[in-house]
Amino acid sequence: MANLSPRIVGMIPARLAATRLPGKVLLDIAGKPMVQHVYERAQQSRHLSEVLVATDSDEVLRAVEGFGGKAVMTSPEHASGTDRLAEVARGTDCDLVVNIQGDEPLIRPEIIDAAVAPFLAEEGLRLGTIATPILTLEEHLEDSAVKVVVDRRGFALYFSRCPIPFFRLDPGATWPADKPRVHPKSGLTPLKHIGMYVYTRDTLLWMAGLERTPLEITEGLEQLRAVENGCSIRVVQVDYSPIGVDTPEDLARVRQIMEKEV
Repeated sequence: MANLSPRIVGMIPARLAATRLPGKVLLDIAGKPMVQHVYERAQQSRHLSEVLVATDSDEVLRAVEGFGGKAVMTSPEHASGTDRLAEVARGTDCDLVVNIQGDEPLIRPEIIDAAVAPFLAEEGLRLGTIATPILTLEEHLEDSAVKVVVDRRGFALYFSRCPIPFFRLDPGATWPADKPRVHPKSGLTPLKHIGMYVYTRDTLLWMAGLERTPLEITEGLEQLRAVENGCSIRVVQVDYSPIGVDTPEDLARVRQIMEKEV
């Protein structure tokens, strides 16, 4: 993809049937539905040619069109956002697809650009994502925080809900108070995976056509489907830890932050 000017489409999967906070993509935050905040911030990306919302809801479709956005209706039968985006990609003229989570209204456009950047500079990339340093023991141990370990070229070796890599210390050694999650010998800091993906169009369609894999099922992590089928995932490290809106408490926190920005 290097030395080309690819057409890059940002796609926001948005459905109403969220388990923990139903209808969350349309909940009001500072006078706008959540999905509008995501859409407008994505439009500020320097690299995206277009932004689309992929939904199975007439209500979401009307809301997006109501604020001047573009939405595409998809089947209600999809098991994942990947499958939903693949349906849209089949009818979209694009080279790259960026999967942007619809429940992260504080997404920063420069983070989208950072995820895309390797595809504009490196040959042969198929799939990319982002990660951020883990700074506390609590987050390293939390199973809701997905961890990723990478090789020296920046490609994912594995993703897990477990605290990888395991931090082994010499007998009697303790963590330095000023750097609680930096290994004292290797200097390594664990990485938290952030669920934004960049796919070539062909890779997205390929992934959606694969059967679920054993590690994917075991860990409950869809990206392992690509790893198990030999697809390298380029990981970009960023200084960004998103606040996803999954609970009423998350919603209250984001509302408080965004109302101060207005």
